[in-house]
Amino acid sequence: MILQSIDRRLTPGPKMSALADAVFRILTSLIFIIGGLGHFGEHRMMLDRIADSPWHDLVVAIGDPSLLLWLSGIVFVVFGIALALGWMTRLSALLILVTLIPITISVHIAPGHVGPLFKNIAIMGALLLLIARGGGAYSLDNRWGQ
Repeated sequence: MILQSIDRRLTPGPKMSALADAVFRILTSLIFIIGGLGHFGEHRMMLDRIADSPWHDLVVAIGDPSLLLWLSGIVFVVFGIALALGWMTRLSALLILVTLIPITISVHIAPGHVGPLFKNIAIMGALLLLIARGGGAYSLDNRWGQ
């Protein structure tokens, strides 16, 4: 009974729910915008991490690691910004997710990377939520859809 009462009191109203959707979308996008910029600014260090990965040969089989790093950086920055704005939210989240999965497998499934692995898994959950729910009340998707 007490827990139900606490839960009812914590349930936000419509305005707070709409604001929470926007804040969630923007905060989620920041990791991709900042991380994507790191693909350019920390390019050599990231290539070294790929070289040290037990999955290095798989990455090379897919393509040139440097080119893949540039492409993933572009996806993260461009679609991270789109995600922050709530523009093409579902497509942006899907493209980021499709880019994040092979990065997670090739770099974070390695000894000593449990923290980054589960961080990426949590982020994948956030992206799936954005794909399912869309941009929310304060998104360009909803503004232009009206």
